Amino acid sequence: MTDPSIADRQTALQDHIERVLATAARLGATQAEASASTGTGLSVTVRQQEVETLEYHRDQGLEVTVYCGQRKGNASTSDLSPASLDATVTKASSLARFAAEDEAAGLADAERMATEFPDLQLYHHWPLEADAAVELATACEAAALEHDARISNSEGASVSSYEGCRAYGNSHGFLAGYPDSQHSMSCAVLATSGAEMQRDYEYSIACDAAELVDPARIGRKAAERTVARLGSRKLDTRVTPVLFPAKLARGLFGHALSALRGAALYRRASFFLDGLDQALFAPHLTLREAPFLPRALGSAAFDSEGVATAERDIVADGVLRGYVLSTYYARKLGLQSTGNAGGVHNVVVSDTGVSYADLIEQMNTGFIVTELMGQGVNSVTGDYSRGAAGFWVENGEIAFPVHEVTLGGNLLEIYKGIAAVGNDIDCRGGIRTGSVLVERMTLAGN
Repeated sequence: MTDPSIADRQTALQDHIERVLATAARLGATQAEASASTGTGLSVTVRQQEVETLEYHRDQGLEVTVYCGQRKGNASTSDLSPASLDATVTKASSLARFAAEDEAAGLADAERMATEFPDLQLYHHWPLEADAAVELATACEAAALEHDARISNSEGASVSSYEGCRAYGNSHGFLAGYPDSQHSMSCAVLATSGAEMQRDYEYSIACDAAELVDPARIGRKAAERTVARLGSRKLDTRVTPVLFPAKLARGLFGHALSALRGAALYRRASFFLDGLDQALFAPHLTLREAPFLPRALGSAAFDSEGVATAERDIVADGVLRGYVLSTYYARKLGLQSTGNAGGVHNVVVSDTGVSYADLIEQMNTGFIVTELMGQGVNSVTGDYSRGAAGFWVENGEIAFPVHEVTLGGNLLEIYKGIAAVGNDIDCRGGIRTGSVLVERMTLAGN
């Protein structure tokens, strides 16, 4: 079902950008760019079968950047009236005149602008009313609470829906935009056994509400995971294989992508410095950027500078083939933009054709991590140290739950030591990966 107003909102945003760019030119700007967005959302949280929060969101905004030679000024506004837009451009122009010159400042090259705009099916209207949202959240939480008598409390079940549109234009003559949507459902509960208490959760997210997991299934899964953690033990310190389930493996590769960003490379704050064309990952591993996947959360035909996105291998057969660059930092590094101003677009991690059960069997004895805590990742050295909980595996079978341990290692060694990647691909984010088995990490305990 299509919201008939979305096309009108998209047209209005592009009209605002055209006005802003024309005003910037009249004020003497040598270059200018602007981005605008508008959106509406509904979110509800039910806790212990009672409505805890019910919120309706509506937001809009425009940001303009003006260049006077290689001097840059920036201003933004949430008021999209003509007078406010004119005042915002005037402020940005005034700031540009007093800014220091920066040889890397300026728009992306005109020839890099996107010229093709495939329908990526990113917008799916969900006519969700408040009472229906409450009903879905209530059913989700009820399924969790009823699953097991040991489920003693709830942090709530939530349902949210967001629909909006965005546009970008610059003085190269580029002007484009698209509508998008994001819908989600989640549940988190607590279980007790004697003095012990454990917590876990489950969620579903998609551009199209029709692709959300059934609320009762989300609730049951949250309860199953929580109950499974009861009876947790500590472990002695050891070196062991570690299995990262798909939802946590995404973060493992997220650290790599962060270290490949232009800002980190330029500041020499990356453990991948001078790593291009080197074998830095396991030889079976490929990370492919796929920006044109229909209905995927990270899809886009152009980045936030208008540069056309493209399919490419960031890592191919274990060899680092590309960085993650915006125009500014590409110029600072003497390179070209990779179309990643604003982030990556659907990084797909190759799998080795095995299931999650196969990975446990292959690990034989080791640790399955189900929760990570803290931010103990050193972006300069790659040193990795995070609090963890999960399950200890013996002879290919889960033996008992584990808590209060720390996973340690170095990401350069971890990436090279990836023994296998499962085919249980998790598509709930911009990085699509299956579960990851790492040959060895330090598990610090008692």
